[in-house]
Amino acid sequence: MIKNDSRFDLVGSIQTGEAFLRAAAASEPDFDLAVLGWRLSDMDSGEVLAEMQRRGLHARIVIFSNDHDLGILKRCVRLGVQGYCYQFDDPSILFDTLVAVAHGRICIPYIDVSKINDTPLSRLTTRERELLSVLADGWTNLQIAARTGISENTVKYHLKNLYDKLDVRNRAMAVALYAREKNRGPHASS
Repeated sequence: MIKNDSRFDLVGSIQTGEAFLRAAAASEPDFDLAVLGWRLSDMDSGEVLAEMQRRGLHARIVIFSNDHDLGILKRCVRLGVQGYCYQFDDPSILFDTLVAVAHGRICIPYIDVSKINDTPLSRLTTRERELLSVLADGWTNLQIAARTGISENTVKYHLKNLYDKLDVRNRAMAVALYAREKNRGPHASS
């Protein structure tokens, strides 16, 4: 469809995130705008966006997703995507999005932007985030108690509250959630 629309020149198709990253890193990329499917053969587009940030690469990108998961949309926005469409939408929505992004606009489906950084970790206090961080570093309850000057029972009490807030059952689940949220991009835990 893009090839048949006179507003666009289709310069190529890339199947992997790594190939896209190489193309975006070229000193003179041969594209002005990229459309990325959410799931590529080697990674998802969130990983591509995060890697672009890590490498300091910039490109106008529209995500073309077949998944209506609001978490994916929020993650893409946090990672700086300029456009986002669903594959099941009318094709005119994709083309309107491409035109808007090509002209320097941001075009995403409606979401409450005040909740864009609303993650499980964002609901934690500073002290609870510190506790979660030392859990992720492998500290035991005894080590936490000794280094913070509180009893081991108090540590257990704080951990129970932390698990309840995160809606997890144990330390391993809390650390896994922490690692996943940390990798979602900037401000994921602010």
